[in-house]
Amino acid sequence: MSLAAAAFWIGAGLAVYAYVGYALCVAALARFRPRPARPADGEPLVSLVIPAHNEAAWMATKLDNTLLLDYPPDKLDILVVSDGSDDGTERLAEAYATLGVRTIVQPVRAGKEAAMHVAAKHARGGILVFTDANAMLNREALRRIVRWFADPEVGCVAGEKRVGALAGESPAAGEGAYWRYESWLKRLDSVAGSAMGATGELLAIRRELVVPKETDNIIEDFVLSMRAVIAGYRIVYEPDAVATEEAPAATTDVFERRARIAAGAFQAMWRLRPMLDPRRGVVWWQYVSHRVLRWAVVPFCLPVLLVLNAILLPAGPLYQAAFVIQAAFYGAALTGWALRRRAAGRLRVVLLPFFFSAANLAAIVGCARLATHRQTVLWKKARR
Repeated sequence: MSLAAAAFWIGAGLAVYAYVGYALCVAALARFRPRPARPADGEPLVSLVIPAHNEAAWMATKLDNTLLLDYPPDKLDILVVSDGSDDGTERLAEAYATLGVRTIVQPVRAGKEAAMHVAAKHARGGILVFTDANAMLNREALRRIVRWFADPEVGCVAGEKRVGALAGESPAAGEGAYWRYESWLKRLDSVAGSAMGATGELLAIRRELVVPKETDNIIEDFVLSMRAVIAGYRIVYEPDAVATEEAPAATTDVFERRARIAAGAFQAMWRLRPMLDPRRGVVWWQYVSHRVLRWAVVPFCLPVLLVLNAILLPAGPLYQAAFVIQAAFYGAALTGWALRRRAAGRLRVVLLPFFFSAANLAAIVGCARLATHRQTVLWKKARR
């Protein structure tokens, strides 16, 4: 019983620290010992890269959005890399050639990372801005991003990802809440030391840091951005550079995305082993707390905690109360799953436990997929 009790409290402590304790600690660090970057206005030559596989449904909208960005046309190099598309994506992109859009065609699909490396070879700008075809940018996004590269310590800038809500699809509330929480943590991480990664919806990086090493990273955006940290740079988060995309159309799409990210996370932790060196100081602590614990520890702790708690029920009212709390939480998650297609606003009390539980279950599924070589680097697109 004593061993079970010790394991229970250690696991509970890690789970609480990963989602609450770390946020409080990094908030205090950002408040009392900030490390601000030094931005400056400027208009360097920028290459905006849109990797695309079968994005005909989005391509015209994306390019129209890109051409409306508040940035001098002669300083903006727009590249579309069509990765094995067979739905007319190239034809739609090539129609914008007279407006300065260049199209590179990869006849055989090789994956997003391969497309990014091809773009880096053909890019004209010293700063590369990667953005997804279905992510719409606010007009001032580029200006807000490039000013950070005036600081020589900044190697990468992460934009703000926002997930829109689809009418009648409740899981968007959970998905949106997750990204709002992630944005808040990114803001704190960025001020305290470095943001812990950037997402492919809007990621800017110095061209010399895009060095081909593999073409099979599952979450290539995270690996690319974190290698900038390994190289001695920092990642800055820019909340006013916004990429907005539609929420996944169904719960299965949300789960598939989270499982894929989880598989990629375990792969990335192996490939980013230098980040596990405590001599890196604050960024090591940020990486272990924000990423490793939440990706590789907490998802496996949660079911073990429930089992240990059941074993410890005879040990007293404290464990009985803890078991009731866990049971109520997972009961709310099951209710959220059952009612996931109802109005999101009225059901947030059960949708958040549902999304939290589904995300951690997806992490376990993703780990299993990676271990059994069943997770491909090629992303299966959700239907629009």
